[in-house]
Amino acid sequence: VRLQVQNVEKPLYRGTFHCFQSIIKQESAFGLYKGIGSPMMGLTFINALVFGVQGNTLRALGKDTPLNQFLAGSAAGAIQCIICCPMELAKTRMQLQGTGEYKLKMKNYKNSLDCLIKIYRKEGLRGINRGMVSTFIRETPSFGFYFLTYDCMTRYLGCEAEDSYVIPKLLFSGGMSGIVSWLSTYPVDVIKSRLQADGVGGITQYNGILDCIRKSYHEEGWRVFTRGLTSTLLRAFPVNAATFATVTVFLMYMRSEDNLRECEPGPVIQQPSSL
Repeated sequence: VRLQVQNVEKPLYRGTFHCFQSIIKQESAFGLYKGIGSPMMGLTFINALVFGVQGNTLRALGKDTPLNQFLAGSAAGAIQCIICCPMELAKTRMQLQGTGEYKLKMKNYKNSLDCLIKIYRKEGLRGINRGMVSTFIRETPSFGFYFLTYDCMTRYLGCEAEDSYVIPKLLFSGGMSGIVSWLSTYPVDVIKSRLQADGVGGITQYNGILDCIRKSYHEEGWRVFTRGLTSTLLRAFPVNAATFATVTVFLMYMRSEDNLRECEPGPVIQQPSSL
């Protein structure tokens, strides 16, 4: 976020690692965790929505084809924007608060919830949904590629429950899915961050998505749309590797438990498949 929105005329950071070092030096290690409250509140619901909607949409479409995987993922990405957009708005505002200060001299927001409440009081629903269109444009195809890549990777690697290397294969597949999904729509994420950060400090620069694209390109060239890509990809691989592997292993375990119950004597209630 900091790399994406920093002023090109007076840049604070030269790159990912310089940004990392500067935050620790100027704001302590706690500076790296600014805005963590918002993802902790929202990510549980987002992942529940994403995997639930994707699974049910795929079942409704009938055949498990690459196109249907993409469509089911896109549907999941579109729906989770309802939670994702306000969550990322609070995260962005919290991460930009007190940039370069070891101890905050003045706090606009106490925490992520306080941030959303203050934005709502000042700007209403429109305020807490700032960047919703750009979030929708980013998330819809991104999650389509996310699930399509994971499906293709697991099929190619032959991820089977009895395979002794299934966990490493799932981790690799999940990590690569995260990287592909971010690469597919990363320029839109830069625009979203800039729109959500716009107004911090009382100065508004952009009148909308197209105005933001035009001004950003005019002032900084095409490279502006790759700002912060390195740090995003470094984060994407481990996060999505863990997410996909955990979900898949859990579903495998639940299916095996259901199969064992069905073999036991006595009345059995048939449970629908998890996917």
